[in-house]
Amino acid sequence: MPRTYLKKALKTAESDAAAVTGIVQTILDEIEAGGEEAAKAYAEKFDRYDGNIVVTRAEIEAAAASLPQKLKDDIRFAHDNIRRFAEAQKATLSETEIEIAPGFFAGQKIIPCQAAGCYVPGGRYSHVASAIMTVTTARVAGCQHIAVASPPRPETGVHPAILYTADLCGADSILAMGGVQGVASMAFGLFGQPKADILVGPGNQFVAEAKRILFGRVGIDMFAGPTDSLVIADASADPEIVAADLVGQAEHGYNSPVWLVTDSGALAEKVMALAPGLIDSLPEPNRASAEAAWRDYAEVIVCDTIEEVAATADDYAPEHLSVQAENLDWWLARLKCYGSLFLGEETTVAYGDKAAGTNHVLPTSGAARYTGGLSVHKFLKVVTWQRSSRDASKPVALATARISRLEGMEGHARTADIRLAKYFPGENFDLAAVE
Repeated sequence: MPRTYLKKALKTAESDAAAVTGIVQTILDEIEAGGEEAAKAYAEKFDRYDGNIVVTRAEIEAAAASLPQKLKDDIRFAHDNIRRFAEAQKATLSETEIEIAPGFFAGQKIIPCQAAGCYVPGGRYSHVASAIMTVTTARVAGCQHIAVASPPRPETGVHPAILYTADLCGADSILAMGGVQGVASMAFGLFGQPKADILVGPGNQFVAEAKRILFGRVGIDMFAGPTDSLVIADASADPEIVAADLVGQAEHGYNSPVWLVTDSGALAEKVMALAPGLIDSLPEPNRASAEAAWRDYAEVIVCDTIEEVAATADDYAPEHLSVQAENLDWWLARLKCYGSLFLGEETTVAYGDKAAGTNHVLPTSGAARYTGGLSVHKFLKVVTWQRSSRDASKPVALATARISRLEGMEGHARTADIRLAKYFPGENFDLAAVE
């Protein structure tokens, strides 16, 4: 498939995973062995914070009082959208029962995880939206206890807007603790909270690695790498809007890939000419991040046809996929691999990141080929059950015994044999494996 790269990435968004793994594993081991004191020691070392770990009600109320009403109104607006979308998602799942055969019933139940741990980044940026996305969704799912861990700032603690948002969305406890120590505290049930059944939320490479290592002991939303975004645009697109959308996502970090795929060479050239100026106009440290991401990780690809454009987008399987092109219904039907899709220039990734209603915790690094993002479903367990009369169990027992013996699992077969013998005395059954 012909693809012309007007701009090719100099680097890939891969980190020195081995070094990170060793550091994170050591921290997790020490906190698991040393408990709260070890977690506090790491908080003092990395967060440079020695205040309350568990945020008090008085601190939450003071944080709320310190915020302007307009900001609180905006947060409530976003919370309402995310809540209503999560409720709509939950409504797509239902408990069900089917009669497999006369007298033999099977069904499914929907059970929420009991304890959720939500990580909310708060270092360079105060990610209010991440608190909305994770806590709200867990609350709609019905989790009984929701903990939040967020990095405090030295002397001042967790950002007041994060405290207000987490509390508004339904957090039961908020830990002023970031990084691996925050994740570990939720996973191991430190500071008076239950052990988390599932850990969710974005974070840096150390937070992501902690979740990866803990996966299995606890559930996680997904393995996350640097955020990435792809824009599909044709000749009808506004190059200034396209460039602004690419730069807006590049500011996430120095290694956040952004890609433009188009069938218009003229549009591609215009976007490439506009992007540097838009980057230069950003304040620091945003400018430095966007400049590095654009220089080292961005790509601009020109294809001959829209089908080739779509196929290229599916190959990249981006976290965020924007389409600024004609015939949006065609793109919606054709595109298959993305974390979240933004159709038309009237919407943009930032809308989904902050307030539109869909969740912004999404698969990165090509994982959209096989999974979607965080949703209310991540906090819900779809479990099954069965019930049978004795007569209805007969054909199932016969098939089970013969299949088990074919597989060499005699113990399994005998659990069926004993029921046949007790429920149907005097009957002779052919229970040998059918070769």
